[in-house]
Amino acid sequence: MKRRYIAMLALVAVLASCKDNELFEKEMYKNEVSLISSDNYNVFQEVVHLTGEEIIGYVVASVGGTHAPQQDLVIGLQEDPEPLEEYNWSNFDAAADLYAKLVPADKYELLDDKIMIKAGERTGRTMIKLRPEGLSPDSTYFIGLKVSDISGVEINPNKNTVLYQVSFENDYASQVSNSRYTMTGIKDGEIPVAANKQLFPLTYNSVRMIAGNELYESKISEINKKSVILEVDEFNKVTIKPYKDIDIVQLDNDPKYPNVFLVEEAFGRKTNVFLLSYEYTLDGVTQVMKERVEMQLK
Repeated sequence: MKRRYIAMLALVAVLASCKDNELFEKEMYKNEVSLISSDNYNVFQEVVHLTGEEIIGYVVASVGGTHAPQQDLVIGLQEDPEPLEEYNWSNFDAAADLYAKLVPADKYELLDDKIMIKAGERTGRTMIKLRPEGLSPDSTYFIGLKVSDISGVEINPNKNTVLYQVSFENDYASQVSNSRYTMTGIKDGEIPVAANKQLFPLTYNSVRMIAGNELYESKISEINKKSVILEVDEFNKVTIKPYKDIDIVQLDNDPKYPNVFLVEEAFGRKTNVFLLSYEYTLDGVTQVMKERVEMQLK
């Protein structure tokens, strides 16, 4: 009797093991489609180099499973602001001034609202045409997308949305990597000054920086009040303009600070250098600046 009982237990264990193996193999072989993203909020960051023209980015899908699919898999894409709402609330709660923003509709175009993963392949993609010039370097921008099943494809429920982040850079500064320059110079003809300055990309040939050795504050009102634009032409001549509210006058009479951009090279290292001369007025006080603004490149 005891031997029969043990044999029955062994049979039950074997049957259970077979069932578990069957379920495991079914999961392993299942072709489940996911949108490719990088973290818990399903963010995919596209860093685009500003060129003055439209730029192509990509939304990518991948398929899991032990084997590549035996037939084409097609999923649909549609715009969806809800993932961004969840992202903002999770990260910033009710601090709406810190919220990331949707990319304005005139700044991008989803060229195809479908992604096809061809039979025998693991990934597929669709293109987004981006026009990021004019976006604020002080904001984070996303395009919210979600999957719509149009051909009976099994979708990973945890990866059926993507927050496509549009970040940008130019030859002088970047939204995502270090753009901290060192400034040394002379104020009002005799006072030595030094400061660190963060430069921000605006267009393919322009950046924003704080005037003189003014204190940088991240408040929009302070940025608008204290910032200037450095615009570099095809001959590396720099034009200095007001960003918003500041009064600025470019001075072109100093050969040591001729308002130019150049790349210096020494000992195998390159350094971005702006040599600037200007005067600016804040709160009724005018100051004359002669600046060397530089950053060593990696």
